[in-house]
Amino acid sequence: MFFPLPTVIQAEVFSRIPDELRQLDKPVRMHGRVRNSCIEGPSFDLEGNLYCVDIVYGNIYRFDPQGRAQAVLRYDGHPNGLKFDSTGMGFIADAKHGLMRFDPRKATIEPYLASAFGEPFRGLNDLVFDLQGNLYFTDQGQSGLQRPDGRVFKLGVDGRLERLLDNVPSPNGLVLNVAEDTLFVAATRGNAVWRVPLHLFEAEAVARVGIFVQMSGGSGPDGMAMSQEGHLVVAHVGMGAVWIFDRKGIPVYKIETDVGNETTNVAFGGPDGRTLYITETESGSVLRARLPFAGKSMYSHAATTVSR
Repeated sequence: MFFPLPTVIQAEVFSRIPDELRQLDKPVRMHGRVRNSCIEGPSFDLEGNLYCVDIVYGNIYRFDPQGRAQAVLRYDGHPNGLKFDSTGMGFIADAKHGLMRFDPRKATIEPYLASAFGEPFRGLNDLVFDLQGNLYFTDQGQSGLQRPDGRVFKLGVDGRLERLLDNVPSPNGLVLNVAEDTLFVAATRGNAVWRVPLHLFEAEAVARVGIFVQMSGGSGPDGMAMSQEGHLVVAHVGMGAVWIFDRKGIPVYKIETDVGNETTNVAFGGPDGRTLYITETESGSVLRARLPFAGKSMYSHAATTVSR
């Protein structure tokens, strides 16, 4: 089956982590490359400020509208995904410590949830809130095609924890559709995006899970976002691109960059919500691209925060 070629959009550099904020004297090897930064998890707070994290060095950065980066906090951890809830508190999927809670006003961080059903998490990766304030997150660990045992959890606003999946080859980014009756999960090592119907049957939290998009090349899908019209936005790490699929799974846009191949995650922002911000870890840059549609909101006025 052949689809029309997607419309190509060229991303521009919004910001680059300056050398004074990089660990130039303590480079590390990660995924076959020597690095002095490894940014991920772009997310906007309630005031419209852009944040991202540094996986290797435990840094949290904030960017002003001109793209100037400020180091807000550094801690002993491996933060990967970052999202803000409806109260303005940040939640971080940390591969070392589990779920962390970040207060951007006080610039403090604290453990929130370190285990599931008596077992420590294997390595959290990303997270997303629904409109009611429930939190979905992935536990990737070292899972892959050799050991497809990555997990997806839901932490309800009532504090109840559910394990939705336990057979994913490297679950990574995740996002809900507009109706919030379907969860999309990036299975990175399977190079696919899974479709996870929610509450299809009363006896099961999920059922009839399938593949929505089978990708090829690169390392696989990473972070994702959803538009108000139902477009699925997928950062394709290793490909140096971001793909945008319509509701049928047809690729309609491709965002390209010439600064690096490690496009890891995405977030909608800007005054009208139509600018897509992209973390590119090879160069340590945040890119941006204008789109003809806005991103889906994670908040509603009735939302509460998750509790334990």
